[in-house]
Formats: sequence, C-alpha cells, structure tokens
Amino acid sequence: MKHVQEGGASIAAVEVRRERAAPWGLVGLASAMLSGSLGTSIVNVALPKLAATFGAPFEAVQWIVIAYLLTSTAVIVVVGRLGDAVGVRRLLLGGLLSFGTASVACGLAPSLPVLIALRAVQGIGAAVLMALTVALARSVVGKERTGSAMGLLGTMSAIGTALGPSLGGAMLATLGWRAVFFANVPLTLLSFALTWRHLPPDRERVAATPERFDRAGAALLAATLASFAFAATARDGGAWRLVSGIVALVGAVAFVAVEKRAASPLLPLSLLRDRGLGGALITNTVVSTVMMATLVVGPFHLVHALGLDAGRAGLVMSIGPAVSALIGVPAGRLVDRVGVRRVTIAGLLGVVVGTGAVAALAGHTTVLSYVAPLAVTTGSYALFSAANNTAVMADASAARRGMLSGLLSLSRNLGLMTGATVLGSVFAVACGTIDVAEAPRDVIAAALRTTFTAASSLVGAVALFAALRGNREVSS
Repeated sequence: MKHVQEGGASIAAVEVRRERAAPWGLVGLASAMLSGSLGTSIVNVALPKLAATFGAPFEAVQWIVIAYLLTSTAVIVVVGRLGDAVGVRRLLLGGLLSFGTASVACGLAPSLPVLIALRAVQGIGAAVLMALTVALARSVVGKERTGSAMGLLGTMSAIGTALGPSLGGAMLATLGWRAVFFANVPLTLLSFALTWRHLPPDRERVAATPERFDRAGAALLAATLASFAFAATARDGGAWRLVSGIVALVGAVAFVAVEKRAASPLLPLSLLRDRGLGGALITNTVVSTVMMATLVVGPFHLVHALGLDAGRAGLVMSIGPAVSALIGVPAGRLVDRVGVRRVTIAGLLGVVVGTGAVAALAGHTTVLSYVAPLAVTTGSYALFSAANNTAVMADASAARRGMLSGLLSLSRNLGLMTGATVLGSVFAVACGTIDVAEAPRDVIAAALRTTFTAASSLVGAVALFAALRGNREVSS
C-alpha cells in the first residue's frame, strides 16, 4: 500500500514538474518558430546590397531567397516523418544546430554561389523548425490548450514576417549585410537551450525504425516538391517552368506507386483519404494561396496606384502581419473555448469579407481604403490558422504528430507558391501590359479588383464547402 502511495506521489511529482516546465518549453518552441519565419523575411531587404557587393544581376541574387524556399518545401514532409521515426525533440535539436550553424556560415560566405548553397542548407534547418514546433506543442500542453499553443506559434510566425524587413533594414544600414544573417543566431541558441532543458524526452516511436525508413519515397517526394517549387518560383522563361512542371507530375505519379508498395510508407495514402485531414490541408492551401496576393500584388497597388514611396509602402505592408500577431494568441484561446468549427467558419468568412472589400474599394485613392480590408483579411487568417492547426493536431497520436505537422507546413508553402504564381499571373494579365510598373493608375486599380474578386470567390467556395460539410475529426 505504501509502495502504491509512493508511486502515485512520484507520478504526481513528475506531472507537477511537467506543468512547470511547459511555459518555458513553449517559449523555446516560439523562439524556434520566430527564427524560421525571420530567416524567410529578413534577407529580402538585403538583395540590392548583395547584388552590388557580388557584382551580380538581380536574377542571380534572387536565388538566395529561392534556394531557401526550394529546400524547405522539398524536405518538410520528410522531416516530419523522420521526426516520428527517430524522435521529434531529438530532430528539432539537430535542426536548431543546423539552422544556427548555417546562419553563421551565410554571414561569412565569401561568394554568391557559396551563399546560395548555404541558404539551401539553412532552408533544410528551417523546415525542421517550422514543422516540428507544431508537433511538439501538442506534447507540451494538454489537448484542452492546443488552440492556445497554436495561436502562440502563429503569432511568432507573423511577428517574424513583420519584423524581418525593418530589422534587416536597420542591421543593413548600421552593421552591413553579414549581420542580417547573424541576427538569427541568438534566437536559435535560446531555443536550443530551452528545448534541451524543458521539453519532455522522446518516448514514443512509430513502428518503423530508421533502418526501414522509406528512403525511396523520401527521395521521390523531395525531388517532386523541389520541381514544383522551381516551377512556381522560376521567373525567366516558360520552358524551364514547363519542364519542371512535367518532372513534378511524373514524380508525383512515381511517388504514389512507390508508396503503395512500401512496407512502411513515408506517407500512408490512406491517411490522405481521411476527409477531415484532407479538407483541412486543402483549405489551408487555398487560404494561403489567397493570402499571398496581399504580398505579391499589394506592393504594386500601394506604389503605382496610391503613389507611396518604398518606405511607406513597406510600413503599410507590415500592418497585415502585425494584426495577425496581435490576434494569434486570442484566436487560439477562442478555439479552446468555442471549438474548432465555429472559429474556422468565422475565419474563412472574415477572409471573404476582407478580400471582397479590397476588390470593392480598389478604385479609392486613400491608404485607409486598402489598410482596413487588409487588417480584416489578415486578422481573419489568424483565426482560421489557429482553428485549422488545432483541428489537425489536437487528437493526433504521438506517433504521427511529426508527419501531420509536416503536411500542414507543406500545404501552407504550396499555397504561398501557388498564390505567387497564379494570382500574380491574374494580376499581370488584368493589367494588360508586360511591364506592370508602366501601367496607369486606373489599370492597376482594375487589376487589383479582378485579382481580389477571384481570391474572395475562391475562399468563399471553400467556406461554403466547410459549412455544408461540417466538422470532421482527423484520424489520429
């Protein structure tokens, strides 16, 4: 009897320690998410300086951004599945080391080709950070607080997006371009220390061991996603896009064939037939596609239709991420209180209203006519993201959290790339000119109206589908 009591006391003590460590563990995960997001947004402002430093054209320097996006997208599902196999916490620690080391190496790069190669390595580390923080958040907090944790991570992602251009510009002006890459190092060290100290050790593994890891499936999926990413981001010539698109299509067919025969598939195809998960991933992709229009099309409207200079346009563009950052944590708490379905529908309808208002007010020449709908759109996106991520992760078993979080991150990345390509093309075609910068103000406004009418209609269809379909749980 005494032994039972002592055992119960020991379990209770462990639970108390776990609850005390949870806040610090969440801080570690939040700083990891902030590092990955900042790594994406902080470099763009330095591209002109890097072009001048290395004596390279913009098309070459742009690969500093593209390499990061390509590798992070290509390996993100593989990272999630590998985390399930070898331990999510263990892999996150390795990813933090890789990301931090690559950040230092980027800052010391002696040439442009070396910098691009190191950015590709940094992108792999970023994939670990962006995917596995979501997976580990569920192990740090209870199911009833999953929404709050997802809201916090969404807030950190938005802060990184908003902070990147201003922080990068300040460091570029005072410390030089190398400091832009060093900026992530302190955050990475903080995250590593907190993750090492406060996150629970890996205890559950999937049935597949590292020796049975689906290497063929991993290689095919990475090559397929890299080809798709290149097709979506390539800016010079339709031939490369066509070839990359064909390679991606053939790779996708081959991947499905390999997964059907694999003893321990990288991505169980039966999982994608789950209507709850499939609906959540498709909706995430569509909404991310639409949100990308605010980043790709918005600057042209602000500069050429509203007449803002680059500095003021940048400030206006940062309002969207800032609103998402403010709403992220309250959105997560709202999910915990009223449930996933209600917040999902509210977020989708808010995006419909916001993008519809951008289209309706496109002819107005005041900054407020764009900022107010932008705030509605990005705030609603924060609501949707907190609810959608919670729907996928709340009931996920420990053996599948890495894979599911990887799929969530992948669906978002695919949406962002698709938005940059498809909605960017809609805007360009609507302008009716090869050089959008030369289009008259009224033409830019009309093109904005066309693009955001399409965006609002797209999300509206998804919202209607979600409302009629109801909320379906994701299989754990």
